[in-house]
Amino acid sequence: MAAGGATASRAGLAYGFACFGIWGLLPLYWELMESATPSEVLAHRMVWSLPTALLLLMAARNWSWIRPLLRDPRRLALLATSASLISVNWWLFIWAIDQDRVLEASLGYFINPLFNIAIGVVLLKERLRPLQWVAAAIGGTAVLVMSVAYGQIPWVSLSLSVTFALYGLVKKRTALDGAEGFTADSALQFLPALGFLAALTARGDSSFTTEGTGHTLLLISTGLATAMPLIFFGAAAVRLPLSTLGLLQYLAPTTMFVLGLLVFHEEMPPERWAGFLLVWSALSLLTWDALRQARTRRRTVARHTPAPAHEDAALND
Repeated sequence: MAAGGATASRAGLAYGFACFGIWGLLPLYWELMESATPSEVLAHRMVWSLPTALLLLMAARNWSWIRPLLRDPRRLALLATSASLISVNWWLFIWAIDQDRVLEASLGYFINPLFNIAIGVVLLKERLRPLQWVAAAIGGTAVLVMSVAYGQIPWVSLSLSVTFALYGLVKKRTALDGAEGFTADSALQFLPALGFLAALTARGDSSFTTEGTGHTLLLISTGLATAMPLIFFGAAAVRLPLSTLGLLQYLAPTTMFVLGLLVFHEEMPPERWAGFLLVWSALSLLTWDALRQARTRRRTVARHTPAPAHEDAALND
């Protein structure tokens, strides 16, 4: 069992690094399609996601969930909401890359855990531990510092955080796994996106066939670029503790941050450094608190787990 657990853990780490690594490197991919508008890239991402999702379902022969879903108006409404939220999130992210705002996008995903806390308190009436309150206060201070320094609220970062946090909340309530949820979202996005691309082509504004074969293949591959990290995430989630998965999630915005500095050569004035440092301090507190809680739970479980039968027999001899 121990060897099997170690193998599963190593596989989980590999899937986790692949998942968050791909998400972190996506700015480089979207940048390759700079001749297309963010809206066109988004529409292609939606259109090509559906056939990718259907191929995955065919390979897994996983169709049984569809009929019960179609008979449940409440879950369909939740799916429409999740599809809308992730559409806005995707468009904002692609637009941020197009506008050379990679650092702002990375900040959005750094502060996402803080928004998850806010949602837990406001919508789910959760009670926070003291360190979580401190982390939330530091995160709020970071937003305030950058707002004052720049003369405006960092709306790109906040919008990415809010839409993704709400998307995660709605997704939990739909009770679909990664591949099923991806397929359902893609099915709802497909027709509006296809209609937009048809209108774009009719106006002569489409870049799909005018920028060369490489550009066409890049647009077609957006479905795969969307699906693969989700598949890897699902595989990592069933093999790793949530605490480990929570640590790995910072790989994506960290990679984006490095790309913004070293590849896209975006400016990092002192006030932006101050904001990032405050956010990183808040995340460090959250991470330390989560690891401490995980250790406490493991000790509690071990203390209340009965000894194996052979150990009881040995003690009675």
